[in-house]
Amino acid sequence: MQGHQARKRFGQNFLADARYIARIVDAVNAAPGDNVVEIGPGLGAITEGLVAGAGRVTAIEIDRDLAARLREQFTPAHLVLHEADALAFDLRSLGGDIRLVGNLPYNISSPLLFRIADVADTVRDVHVMLQKEVVARMTAAPGTPDYGRLTVMLQATFRIERLFVVPAGAFRPVPKVESAVARLVPLREDAPRIDDKALFARIVAGAFMQRRKTLRNALSHITDEATLTSAGIDPQARGETLGVADFVRLTDAVKARAAASQDR
Repeated sequence: MQGHQARKRFGQNFLADARYIARIVDAVNAAPGDNVVEIGPGLGAITEGLVAGAGRVTAIEIDRDLAARLREQFTPAHLVLHEADALAFDLRSLGGDIRLVGNLPYNISSPLLFRIADVADTVRDVHVMLQKEVVARMTAAPGTPDYGRLTVMLQATFRIERLFVVPAGAFRPVPKVESAVARLVPLREDAPRIDDKALFARIVAGAFMQRRKTLRNALSHITDEATLTSAGIDPQARGETLGVADFVRLTDAVKARAAASQDR
């Protein structure tokens, strides 16, 4: 790892296998002028290939020691470096048509994915390496054990594809889990219309808070059985059986019921 001691608090595991580095760079296929943004460039293994394709890359790195190394490795003309926490960084400040790339730390992968989803209108595509189990949740179908809140929230915004698995031995230090690379492309005009995104998020979170509960019980703090039925949802069903379109329809029904109650 070229003299750098990996820091557990930042979830650092550096991709060291040249074959998988090349596969990620090839999957991104950056072209000159692309607005490529890399989250957590680390030792710059993937960064080199991205710079070779795009000409210039913007990177967000929280580790000040790694940031210093990157400034020595790349000129400002090739790498625009922000020393910051990606969870707090304003991605909208980087312009539009962003091509996001990152080997995301396992300990912040879900909240970071939610933040990326919030700015999907500024993103062209996303290529991320995550714990294999997280990618399984992202791509899961209704009624399967991996299907949950993360699945619904991301699939409401992106078309998601698992590209390939990266074995633990490709990293230094070697993690205890395998990883996978996923591609996320915003649905744009094909995305379901969600008029109240905050309510949608509350309903999805509530449906999966306790997976064994029926929707009638799991969502009792948000809506009632009559509203579930009016939306074509079986009150005895569980959240894992509903597709994205079902959650959108239920959100619309809950919002309409609330509006009708206020008009009385």
